[in-house]
Amino acid sequence: MKTDTEIRVEGMNILMKYMNILDAERFVSIIQTEKFDYTKWRQNLWTGLSVREISKRAMDNIKQKKHIGVENK
Repeated sequence: MKTDTEIRVEGMNILMKYMNILDAERFVSIIQTEKFDYTKWRQNLWTGLSVREISKRAMDNIKQKKHIGVENK
């Protein structure tokens, strides 16, 4: 099991892979100050979509990121 510190470091590394440091820090700040219920958000995230459609969207997202070179940031 990862420690809280390990999870924070890993999360920041992932954010900074796709965002610059200022936007990543801003994202963390926004999340900490907003009343945000992650569990409720996730429950409604893919309402009405089939597993096939969710998979297609995920694959399209990956293809798009590879096309624009996001993974190389």
